[in-house]
Amino acid sequence: MKLTKRLNKVFSKKKAPKKELTVEQKISRRNFISFGSFLALGSAAYGGWRWLYTSPLEKKGITAQAHAPLRAVLNTNEKIVRGLYSNQNLVKTYPKGMAAKTVRHNSDIGSAGLVDVEAWKLVVKKSNGEMLSIGIDEIMKLPKTEIIYDFKCVEGWDQISHWGGVKFSDFIAHFKLDAETAFEYVGMETPDKKYYVGVDMPSAMHPQTLLAYEVNEKPLPPKHGAPLRLIIPVKYGIKNLKRIGSINFSNTRPRDYWAEQGYDYYAGL
Repeated sequence: MKLTKRLNKVFSKKKAPKKELTVEQKISRRNFISFGSFLALGSAAYGGWRWLYTSPLEKKGITAQAHAPLRAVLNTNEKIVRGLYSNQNLVKTYPKGMAAKTVRHNSDIGSAGLVDVEAWKLVVKKSNGEMLSIGIDEIMKLPKTEIIYDFKCVEGWDQISHWGGVKFSDFIAHFKLDAETAFEYVGMETPDKKYYVGVDMPSAMHPQTLLAYEVNEKPLPPKHGAPLRLIIPVKYGIKNLKRIGSINFSNTRPRDYWAEQGYDYYAGL
């Protein structure tokens, strides 16, 4: 009986209410939780950085070396984009009034200084060894095409701009270069060979790709690649070579200036 009474007393006792924390204690508690979370996230971030930094370097073709995880991401992105690519997908175009009156100028690599437009020649190297030497007057006689689109740069800026010239596909057809389109890539270089790009053939033959000789309906100024430049709306600006000096075709990736610096070779939008 005595034991039963004692047990009843124990279980019948109410738990004392928890003492409420003071404001200072609550602040201290929150600071401790926040600091602990910061340490945990910081440690995870540092661990991820160390894993990336110490991962082996890989190189694909002519591209610059990159840590394996980054190279894997670039390769995967290219596969996905190329798998979805179609020449039927056209970039959005705009009314002439929306084009920038002053077109942004980024770099002079390969196109610095003046050029003698009358003496300039575009050299086309065919796979059979034949060389074509084409003046700007010959190119300007071909059907003219204009495009007003949102030019995009890998630096993050974009600008609606107005360009005029000949479709690359029309240029190919006129100069009887159809056999060269069986190759996988087109390579282009500036006359001084300081700037160069490699472009996959489907993108080069896209119906909106131009060999442009005008901007805002006026001849290209030197800073925008006079007398002839590439405008390829399905690519970032790094592929839009200014002052084209030569064109060649191959099944291996031509050298590419920014790919050698570690940028994505495909550079598709």
